[in-house]
Amino acid sequence: MASSSKSTRSYAVFLSFRGTDVRNSFASHLYNALVQNGIHTFRDNEELRKGHDISMILEAIEESGIAIIIFSEDYTSSWWCLEEVAKIMECKEQKDLTILPVFYKVDPREVREGRANYAKGLAKHESKHGKDSKEMEKWKEALRHAGRLSGWTLNDGDDESKLIQDIVKNISTRLSQTPLDVAEHPVGIESRVAELKSMLNLESKDDVLMVGLWGQGGIGKTTLGKAINNDISGQFDGSSFLACVRENSEDCKGLVTLQEQLLNDILLPHKKIVVPNVDRGVKLIQDRLCNKRVLVILDDVDDQKQLHALAGKAKWFGSGSRILVTTRDSHFLTPKSGWDHVSVYEVKVLDDGEARELLGKHAFPTYQKLESRTDLVRGFLNHAKGLPLALVVLGSSLRGTTEDVWESIVEKLSMTPNRTINNVLRVSYDGLEENEQEIFLHIACFFKGWEREYAKKVLDSCNLQTAAALCTLIERCLIRIEYGTLQMHDLIQSMGRNIVNHGYRDDPEKRSRLWLYDDVRNVLQHNKGDCDVKAIVLEPHEPAEIYIGLDVFTKMSKLRLLILRNVHNSFQDPVCFPSWLRWLEWHGYPHIPEFSSGSKEIVGLDMSQSSIAAVPEKFKDFRNLKYMKFDFCKSLVRTPDISWTPNLEELHLFGCKNLVEVHESIADHGKLQVLDLDSCSELSVLPKVLKSKNLRKLQLGKCTKLERFPDVPHKLEGLTELGLEETAIKGLPISIENLVSLETISLTRCKNLVPLYLDICLMEGEMPEWVLPVEEGSVSFKASKDLYDKFLGLALCFNVRLREDLWLDPKFKILPYVDGEMRNCKGDI
Repeated sequence: MASSSKSTRSYAVFLSFRGTDVRNSFASHLYNALVQNGIHTFRDNEELRKGHDISMILEAIEESGIAIIIFSEDYTSSWWCLEEVAKIMECKEQKDLTILPVFYKVDPREVREGRANYAKGLAKHESKHGKDSKEMEKWKEALRHAGRLSGWTLNDGDDESKLIQDIVKNISTRLSQTPLDVAEHPVGIESRVAELKSMLNLESKDDVLMVGLWGQGGIGKTTLGKAINNDISGQFDGSSFLACVRENSEDCKGLVTLQEQLLNDILLPHKKIVVPNVDRGVKLIQDRLCNKRVLVILDDVDDQKQLHALAGKAKWFGSGSRILVTTRDSHFLTPKSGWDHVSVYEVKVLDDGEARELLGKHAFPTYQKLESRTDLVRGFLNHAKGLPLALVVLGSSLRGTTEDVWESIVEKLSMTPNRTINNVLRVSYDGLEENEQEIFLHIACFFKGWEREYAKKVLDSCNLQTAAALCTLIERCLIRIEYGTLQMHDLIQSMGRNIVNHGYRDDPEKRSRLWLYDDVRNVLQHNKGDCDVKAIVLEPHEPAEIYIGLDVFTKMSKLRLLILRNVHNSFQDPVCFPSWLRWLEWHGYPHIPEFSSGSKEIVGLDMSQSSIAAVPEKFKDFRNLKYMKFDFCKSLVRTPDISWTPNLEELHLFGCKNLVEVHESIADHGKLQVLDLDSCSELSVLPKVLKSKNLRKLQLGKCTKLERFPDVPHKLEGLTELGLEETAIKGLPISIENLVSLETISLTRCKNLVPLYLDICLMEGEMPEWVLPVEEGSVSFKASKDLYDKFLGLALCFNVRLREDLWLDPKFKILPYVDGEMRNCKGDI
């Protein structure tokens, strides 16, 4: 059972075919259709083979996720094709390559048994290599296995265009079903998947079944759900895995988001569906999925309303569909739930052998230590009680420690009167350094589900060493990173929050962290004076009001972090913030923030959606400020003088519709790395020159009145990303060649753009990104002499002129493919 998703591929599809048979017909049409649907495809064009070693082709096979083999009449006459099919079958076993054969006017038996023309082709090679040679045996074995695979057969008179549509649809569905990350060591999963598949009765295509995966927290229900998804999703017209349903459906907006994900997971690449409300979402699910055989997995369901919104009745889904629900509470998995019958699969704890194996895999790479101290191992197993989560966390906390530490942990667990999973998880927390404990508690209380990089900025601002601590927490299996966000098991999160609340359940002002609305309101409205609160992060689902007095925060001597979203102050007057605050984020706060006297320690300031018109000069006291954000401040008309803030690294002013003036200091700041002026629609003028040497990212997109880009008098080695889409830019200065590290430049819908020169834009990075058509004007490219090794790709949405020798060079690629007549291109290629 694969433990994780496939590694990143260079190509989605590798296309193998015999050129003399189908190069200018079926293969060409299929390739075009794949590329036009955004599927990155490697086409083995035999004209490019001349002078090239086959290793390049074999490497492309290894770097592909799917291989399409077009078995045509003359396929085996090509030594090259035989090498390809052998490599493809090898990658099927070693790299989990998916193979889709197309039997183009040949019988599959000819392929697997070497009959007819396939026999003739192989005979030609036998005369050269010998009938019993290793090469011949390798090729024949590959053909035997490939000929048995399920695919498509096209006979004389069949509709080729219909077949191509079916192939593209099949591959699009497969690519949208990216394998889910299961577990680093999926011990015991394979046998449970087999049991669950038997219960699902996948051979039956007539009925619609719901199966509940029931068991206690930490037992591996989600892991099993992901594993079964990876194993069987390819057998359905579409699939959707909805994670953390309980957590993500606390209000109607959350349920709507889940309904949108369900529909779009299955129906994309069609137009994205937007769901206005839950009732409309129910109707859309019924209407759009009733004729599709789908696999839907609802993870962590705990309320009947969640089922009603996402999988209310069997008739919502097409025949043969399977709906899986993971839950700790099986009482609503009954016929009254809207289904005539619901089967329940009880997820059981690991047996002794499985538990021992899982503990060992996480504690150390070999079993030597397990065998040397079986008494200690038995102690750990007794406390973990076969729960995978407990075994994973406990084993990870033991990794790299000595036997005396093992003895200490067993003794501590034995002295605990209530042997719960929480006690086992607490062992891992207790083994952390103080800095790591602080970061763990911050994540458990506030930052689960937040973007990793943003949370890191906030935590760093609080004088915490975040990077190394995150690595430790990941190694200890206390947190994980999913799609760039911080995640943790809800039992681990509960353990962390219990640590914060312990002993102060009725005294929130004595806790180090506050995150619940009632607790925050209690502390702020009663203004009880000095307290132990270090951090407050509050983001209610609906807008909330709290009475916050003038000096309530300045009385909190330990407060370092304050984030308020969707919160309004009923006091109305300005609030004074403590000078020792490190991170302040209050969306919609109507006033310029005032700080108490003393040295200002603020590192991050986010006043998005406020009504400030200008940033005052008193900000010159903010010597430690690194991040400043005033997104959607509609009254802001000019940017601040950021020379006051010498350590500023990021300035975000997205959507400031009335911003007309940009201060000169922005263009010559020593430490500024990110400048976001996107969607500042009234901004028409920038500083004349750009000299910020550390600037990495500059966003000016949708500044619709901006006509001129600054000169760049000196080389800037930091800037890699430049966004100029939908501006009134007419051209770029010659000096833009000083942006020597530029990787991406976006000029989408720049209607006034006049010709550019590729040797100016290319630099030493990637080709600029051109995505949508230029509606007015044209762009021509003059190829620089060193283009061959640097050019990565070009999206042809405009006139293109390239030298003839460049077009013929095999290293040159154009994505997406343009047909041979160049009907959409007026220039020459």
